[in-house]
Amino acid sequence: MDFSPSPRAAELTALVKDFIQTEIEPVEAEYHREIKCRRESGDGSNWHELPIMAELQAKARAAGLWNLFLPAGHEGPYAQKYGTLGGTGLSNVDYAPIAELTGRSFIAPYVFNCNAPDTGNMEVLLKYGNQAQKDEWLEPLLDGRIRSAFLMTEPAVASSDATNMEVTAIIDGDEIVLNGTKWFSTGVGHEDCEIFIVMALTDPEADRHRRHSMVLVPRRTPGVKVERLLTTMGYFDEPHGHGEVSLTDVRVPLDNFIAGPGEAFAIAQGRLGPGRIHHCMRLIGLAERSLELAIERGTSRTAFGKPIINLGGNRERVAQARIAIESTRLLVLNAAWKLDVGGSMNAISEVSQIKVAAPRMALDVIDFAMQIHGGAGLTDDFPLAAAWTGARSLRFADGPDEVHLGLIARLELMRYGK
Repeated sequence: MDFSPSPRAAELTALVKDFIQTEIEPVEAEYHREIKCRRESGDGSNWHELPIMAELQAKARAAGLWNLFLPAGHEGPYAQKYGTLGGTGLSNVDYAPIAELTGRSFIAPYVFNCNAPDTGNMEVLLKYGNQAQKDEWLEPLLDGRIRSAFLMTEPAVASSDATNMEVTAIIDGDEIVLNGTKWFSTGVGHEDCEIFIVMALTDPEADRHRRHSMVLVPRRTPGVKVERLLTTMGYFDEPHGHGEVSLTDVRVPLDNFIAGPGEAFAIAQGRLGPGRIHHCMRLIGLAERSLELAIERGTSRTAFGKPIINLGGNRERVAQARIAIESTRLLVLNAAWKLDVGGSMNAISEVSQIKVAAPRMALDVIDFAMQIHGGAGLTDDFPLAAAWTGARSLRFADGPDEVHLGLIARLELMRYGK
């Protein structure tokens, strides 16, 4: 078991750290202020990307810090054309510290073209798409010309059981006809979101894990409508957002199935492992930033004649936060290593473990930082309220805690023949 980064990964990590500190952190607060001002204007301009994003992306590309998520062994010629410094993909262990750094910033993943759900959608097309699908959708996504959304969760069913999904994708001659409603479809608010990957029911009589398919649906297809943009704990997450999308007699060519009908669960199994590593490492970065803010606040303010950090057991809470962050980082690196050496089936329990542990750890650390900040921690003057909301939402995204805990327990009992 070796968590040491390769020399190239160590170089990229250092470059990413420097780029975030020198290029992103100095402008991020103003980025969010501008979005807020646009929201308050009521003219809808908050859903348009700010010019600074294109400027930062151009700098990142020029530095070779683009599409850092590309997985080793699956990148092919795309890493050379649209990839990073060195021209090949990274292992999960190599990418983990980079993902952690990007988690310290809300906009850094977008600057490096490493944001969800685009990374997951690009991996799906990279691993399972045919050449025509790659040419039409993967290349512009890798080039940053468009964005995408993944439509899975539905308002009418308990989507924690993915076999419940009722949106249909029925074969009609040489076309696929889609009907139904999805929601919490991240990214549909962005003006550059051009393609949806929709998980839908194709054959209700098939085995429960062969009933569903993934279908490419261009956003401009007749019958596709973004009904509304949803808030998460009061945040719209502009300019990307989370939308409710209706599909009414939407027709796309039969060739828009990814890997063929009935393959959705097989694709999801290969898609979600690396994506969960990314989420969890970004959460560690978020927790690190929150702990830094707590220490800065606690050592710079006094109450009852003492620095706040010396009151009410706060020093012990700092120590507990450090232990929790380090423990979770090792847990995530272990899952990443197991994915690297044996693939998704080698790390089923480990990936579910980190999906439960990382959001809980981050929430605890962020909550401590908010408490140290007092009322200010609940405002948008600091990033903590938004950080807490993001971490809380990840206890649902990619499967709720209860589903992962059930899977971990089942695998553990199987070791004892139970």
